[in-house]
Amino acid sequence: MKKILFFLLLIIVSCKTDNTKSVLTSDGNLVLPEWAKSANMYEVNVRQYTDKGTFNEFSRHMPRLKKMGVDILWLMPIHPISMKNRKAKGDLNVEDIKSAEERKKYLGSPYSVADYKKVNPEFGTMEDFKSLVTKAHELGMKVIIDWVPNHTGWDNPWITEHKEWYTQDSLGNIIDPIDYNTGKSWGWTDVADLNYDNQDMRKEMIKSMQFWLQEADIDGFRVDVAHGIPQDFWDQMTPALVDTKKDIFLLAESEVPSHRNDNTYHATYGWSFHHLLNDIAKGEKKAEDIDAWYAQDTVKFNKGLSLMFTSNHDENTWSGTVFERMGDAHKAMAALTLSYEGMPLVYSGQEEPLRHRLEFFEKDNINFKKLEYESFYKKFLTLKHRNEALWNGPHGGKIEKVIDHEHVYAFKREKNGDVFIGFFNLSDERQQFKITEAAQLNLTDRMSNREKNWTKGMTAAMRPWEFYIFSNVK
Repeated sequence: MKKILFFLLLIIVSCKTDNTKSVLTSDGNLVLPEWAKSANMYEVNVRQYTDKGTFNEFSRHMPRLKKMGVDILWLMPIHPISMKNRKAKGDLNVEDIKSAEERKKYLGSPYSVADYKKVNPEFGTMEDFKSLVTKAHELGMKVIIDWVPNHTGWDNPWITEHKEWYTQDSLGNIIDPIDYNTGKSWGWTDVADLNYDNQDMRKEMIKSMQFWLQEADIDGFRVDVAHGIPQDFWDQMTPALVDTKKDIFLLAESEVPSHRNDNTYHATYGWSFHHLLNDIAKGEKKAEDIDAWYAQDTVKFNKGLSLMFTSNHDENTWSGTVFERMGDAHKAMAALTLSYEGMPLVYSGQEEPLRHRLEFFEKDNINFKKLEYESFYKKFLTLKHRNEALWNGPHGGKIEKVIDHEHVYAFKREKNGDVFIGFFNLSDERQQFKITEAAQLNLTDRMSNREKNWTKGMTAAMRPWEFYIFSNVK
């Protein structure tokens, strides 16, 4: 009898544990996995990360990234890249180049997927990828992969096997993706647009995603061009993925409110915040403009997280390095994104730092040598783990402004006794400001390890682009 009771108790405990682990509750509410509440994300450009550009070569960097405070590795697309219509430079395709030697150097866009269930042989084998995931898990990190559901490469087997799965013109020709804002081509001529009116295609897309959760034990997806796909597909996808592996994280490349509000994604891009910071760095906007952004953002989204960044693969390659876009403001802006509400993202090489635009269609090594900014990122990323006020979104403290100033943005976040206060001079001039009652503090600036004792009524000053990071947690 005792054995039976013990067995029943074991079943009850197991069920209870499984329920608390689930990220989709019985009422359809998508909640953040426990492991993601204080997590920092790092985007991995596998091709450009090392000399060889392989999974195995990147794996050697993983212990270093773990020590830096990285929790989630987002790998850019790992799939084989289509040869047909492969881009070289400008409007030139690889097929248009006469020299066989020159053709070899153009490796194509990782977002032109030739097969959803295989890995790019240039990166290694499926076993190499599985080993990478296993090693990440052993280090206490998670792995999400870039998923490209909006389009495929032109030699993907779906093209010949299921032409009806693609968008076609009036003559029945498969077309490249159309900008829904203009009705014209995006210019992504190396890919073919998928037709989301076709339910069979939708089912196979979901099955392909489930394959990676089951076969490689990955921990979620960053979904490319999510803003270009109907919401009702995500309504189908998310329950199916969570049913396959409960404890996953889903990030949408979008700022579409329904992606978070309708329980289909945990996070979306903080594009508008990123663009605002670029404008402030150029002197076109001011620190006080962040208030309006924050007010609009909290109305737009009623749940979930924004991904906060100063760079990623698109920004670096197409818009410029942080040094080009933000100049002397780049560290202050990074510090702000690392401590604001939302989940922070660090792009490959920012810890070096990466001072050039990485090529998109050909090999271009980051060339790690000095890691001059590694300690900068480590201070923020590891402090976040210890200070609950800095945790992601609602799991950390809400933003509370402590002074009103045209150029100095200062805020407090508090959670369960943990306190974080940040002061940022977001201008290229020295700024003075009065300490308000809310801004009083006797804390240590964790960047310089110097104590500040500010009392109400006193005047403080900050140098151009200077910032202070105060925390009651070491």
